[in-house]
Amino acid sequence: MKKFIYKICSKIEWSNFKKKKFFYGTKQDIIDGYIHFSTKEQVKSTLKKHFFGRDKLILLKADTSKLENLIWEKSAANKIFPHLYSHLSLKSVKKTYKIILKKNGLHFFLSKY
Repeated sequence: MKKFIYKICSKIEWSNFKKKKFFYGTKQDIIDGYIHFSTKEQVKSTLKKHFFGRDKLILLKADTSKLENLIWEKSAANKIFPHLYSHLSLKSVKKTYKIILKKNGLHFFLSKY
């Protein structure tokens, strides 16, 4: 089990999360019934596959130590991803990164947002 996992969300979702102190996921997470996360090694490929060309994104770094209902599951591509079958508390977010959209549709990160 990894100490930290990462969640990509929009700036609007992050703003609402900070106000409510709890996050139930993006629209896609709610449809799927769990919050999709990535490991540090998976973030770039997740951005490319699911967020290509999207702007105004934030990367959340979450501590796994207090996450209940975190399950590591195989994706359709046979890779293991962390899925949270409950809400995410703001207390679990240890750092945020601004995700910058480049002209080619790919992204890079700035330090703390």
